[in-house]
Amino acid sequence: MNLIPRKFFLEDLFDDFPISGANNLKCDIYEKEGNYIVEADVPGFKKEDINIEYEDGYLILAAEKSEEKEDENKNYLRKERYSTSFKRQFYLGNIKEDQIKASFNDGTLKVIAPKQEEVSNKKQISIE
Repeated sequence: MNLIPRKFFLEDLFDDFPISGANNLKCDIYEKEGNYIVEADVPGFKKEDINIEYEDGYLILAAEKSEEKEDENKNYLRKERYSTSFKRQFYLGNIKEDQIKASFNDGTLKVIAPKQEEVSNKKQISIE
């Protein structure tokens, strides 16, 4: 039996806390016509909130936004702000970095990364 009410220590600190981050960013990755295509649902974000990078074979998708409404005519007892962000990275390997294209339409981010033609670094060595 718990004698201390749940909200005794934490009040309602986490009751309205939105679950955010990588778990909410739904992505599809597929291969089509020599390209890797990444589609991510990012509702509520603007194009300016999103950052896309490619580094060491990894495609990195990140976004951050915050919203604060302020009414200077009020004497606040409690004031809430909204902030959310995500960051996901996917290993794509060797792709043509200078030909990566991205588009954003109706809350869906689409990244097209052309695959690099595979060059074999394998060499047969004869035994003397």
